[in-house]
Amino acid sequence: MSLTNEAGHKTNGTPTSKPLSTGQQILNKGAQMLQSFKPINQMTQHACTFALYNHDMSRQIETHHFITRLNQDFLQSAVYDTDDTNGRLIGIEYIVSDAIFETLPPEEQKLWHSHAYEIKSGLWVHPRMPEMIAMPELKNLAKTYGKFWCTWQTDRGDKVPLGMPSLMMPPQSEGAGVVKPEVVRKRDEEYKVSKEDSMKSRIEIPEPEWINPTADYWRQHNKCFEVDVESTEINVRTEYS
Repeated sequence: MSLTNEAGHKTNGTPTSKPLSTGQQILNKGAQMLQSFKPINQMTQHACTFALYNHDMSRQIETHHFITRLNQDFLQSAVYDTDDTNGRLIGIEYIVSDAIFETLPPEEQKLWHSHAYEIKSGLWVHPRMPEMIAMPELKNLAKTYGKFWCTWQTDRGDKVPLGMPSLMMPPQSEGAGVVKPEVVRKRDEEYKVSKEDSMKSRIEIPEPEWINPTADYWRQHNKCFEVDVESTEINVRTEYS
């Protein structure tokens, strides 16, 4: 996909990047001292896992979720491609308890995925946090459902977010959805964790009594969802008091 600049020239999605100017750095420092960042400061968890594009499971990416728990039944996370200072915001994931998920209409449930396998298999980890400390939250997460939209496909080389959001799916236990061993190995070596050790330590996490079959729709029906854009008339309505 190509972008077009103001002069009408194609850029192929590779705009020139300039380093931060001194003035911009001063502005950023001032903002950090004077402004409130309350929503961001509520991010209390960093989880690292993997995600697959629901329309192309051969594309598997490492994802970093910076999570805010709004209450016991609802979490929201900003998803980055890395946890270093140059991490790019590639999407968002919402996570709900099974109690909330059961209240959603079936058409909505099809967009969500279960987390039980991801947690029990040791693929979902909390970097630098001892497993024993993370265990209570892991038990909670095993009974949840997530909806993850990827807005920036950096794995295909996009320099800026292009196109429509893509619905993501979690790793699967069999078939094309199994995460490639080399992808897991790279993550484990970087954070000094072991998927196998994590899986063993989580044996006692109870399996959810019920995983709604409408979730993980692509696994059940071998069909995926794509977002498209269509032109429509603007509804302009003027109201007078």
